[in-house]
Amino acid sequence: MGRSQRIRRVAAIGLAGVLLALTALSVLGAASTRRSAQTASRSAMLAKAYDRAFDAVAAEESLERKYRLEPGTEVRERHRQAGDDLQQALDDVYTRGTPADRELVTSLRSLHAGYVTAIARMFAAVDTGDPATVLRIDNDEVDPAFGRISDLVQTATDAHARVAQQTLRQLHRVETAVFATTVAGFGVGLALLAAFTAVTIGYQRALLRQAADSRRRAQHDELTGLANRVLLNERLADVVDAGRDVAVLILDLDRFKEVNDTLGHSYGDDLLRQVAQRVAATVRTGDTVARLSADEFAVLLPGTGAQEALALADRLTGELHRSFLISGITVDVETSIGAATTTGPMGADALLRHADIALYAAKDAKTGAVLYSPDMHTEDAGRLQLLGDLRRALDATDQLQLHYQPKVDLASGTIRGAEALLRWHHPVRGAVSPAEFIPIAETTGLINRLTLCVLRHAIKQGRTWLDDDHPTAISVNLSPRCLLDPMLVEHVTKLLAEFRLPATLLRLEVTETAVMANPALALSTLTELHGLGITLSIDDFGTGYSSMAYLKRLPIDELKIDSSFVLGMNSDPNDAALVRGAIDLGHNLGLTVVAEGVETATHVAALQRLGCDIAQGYHYARPMPANAFTDWLRQQPARPATGVLVPIESNPPAYTPPMS
Repeated sequence: MGRSQRIRRVAAIGLAGVLLALTALSVLGAASTRRSAQTASRSAMLAKAYDRAFDAVAAEESLERKYRLEPGTEVRERHRQAGDDLQQALDDVYTRGTPADRELVTSLRSLHAGYVTAIARMFAAVDTGDPATVLRIDNDEVDPAFGRISDLVQTATDAHARVAQQTLRQLHRVETAVFATTVAGFGVGLALLAAFTAVTIGYQRALLRQAADSRRRAQHDELTGLANRVLLNERLADVVDAGRDVAVLILDLDRFKEVNDTLGHSYGDDLLRQVAQRVAATVRTGDTVARLSADEFAVLLPGTGAQEALALADRLTGELHRSFLISGITVDVETSIGAATTTGPMGADALLRHADIALYAAKDAKTGAVLYSPDMHTEDAGRLQLLGDLRRALDATDQLQLHYQPKVDLASGTIRGAEALLRWHHPVRGAVSPAEFIPIAETTGLINRLTLCVLRHAIKQGRTWLDDDHPTAISVNLSPRCLLDPMLVEHVTKLLAEFRLPATLLRLEVTETAVMANPALALSTLTELHGLGITLSIDDFGTGYSSMAYLKRLPIDELKIDSSFVLGMNSDPNDAALVRGAIDLGHNLGLTVVAEGVETATHVAALQRLGCDIAQGYHYARPMPANAFTDWLRQQPARPATGVLVPIESNPPAYTPPMS
């Protein structure tokens, strides 16, 4: 009995000891788990804050590049907002971080202040058209500061991610120890132990899920659920490092800002979610779709070549050009896509940079998708700067002007009209030749906007001359791109109505090349314009490869012989024969014939003998501003009404442009 009691007592004491040991183990395990959970949570939060800071720095760098290519107040404001986002992220780190984090934030703020100062000077150099200063500031100040800030932020992100992972491993060790000790300790409290273990395991699994969710949020866009720039860069680097072929598409929504400004940000967010769904549904299973910024997306295509990438880009364009239905409202947007593929050894950054270059080429050309090619780098900083300056000149009021050159009736000497010729007085470079800036506009979508600017000024001037009792028909050149613009006829109609100018006082000139680029569409557009009462002219006749079949079908009224033939007609029999043939052809088709490049009285006499109708050239006057042209008109003596062949003057008063 006594021995039995001692056994029971020992057993009770042993059981109590086991229970106390289990209790102590549980308390210690719970305390350790809680500390680890707090550490993991704080590390995940700090990693996310540093990640936001990294995104903001990347956005600043991207917008800095964009400002160099396409300066504007919107890009500058977005760059400033990215800087504010960086400061907000650093504030979060400073408030919740460790002393080391606060010390790092102080250092980052100092570096960023220097970066902001350098960027301000760089933007000023961009605005003044100083590419050498831009390049120097970028290489000596901006890029080093960006690299240092990015490295510090990335290092801190990785450090906190490692802390979170180490904490999770510690949690796992505690879980294993508690579970093993409890099972081996005593079976009497098995039910209680099982319940306690279940609670502990559940709690720890919740922490694991929380950590996994934190990592997912750090690598994914919250709005769309797509990968973010961090995850895209990781996966792209993995593919490139493995030596596999890869293509990258960068998509930008061209009219997204209109949706936000008109309907509100909630509609814009819904649109972005729908765009993300369509893009994700169009790509392959192994491809990565990422959202890079507000309205910019990227698609990573492992194992894909150039033709496959362009084919996918075309499919994406088709999908995104279908209307979106947002809360009962139909919304249409346009998209530009830049594509780039690996060509030999290439880093991930270089591939993304190539896709960026192709994207901006696509936005300028308005062609939907553009594949990067090495010759895009031949567009040096000067050309890109000139393109940006031309965009700004269109928004200014004093840089772009029209000069007018008279067209003179060879039989009567009367003024038959004037051709409007665009001139650009750059605030820094002075006069920029049309031969320099027109080709740049032609290779981008800027030529349509430039033509509308010319049309507006010319029609407005035509109205002024009409009110001043000097009705003068004004000729305006249309580029090949303009003939492909479905809105051209509507724009011209609205401008004529706005300034109440009779359509008969507007002449539109197109080249043979412009017509032959798309004869069917050109015929349709020109027919509509001619139906308005506008006179149409074929410019630079003889320099293209027009089809006579199309020429006779076009609703044209005038044929202009290119100056290259007229200038040599008195010395080159071939030029003389071509001029004679063009005059005969024009008259046989019932057209008025105009000779360009008439510089001497000998030219005038020869053209009169051949029966040419109208002449234009330096012999009569050089192109001059509207006010000088008006004064010139007033100086001309009255012309005889007979058919006597009298030139305006053998030595007309010349217009001398002011010195810049």
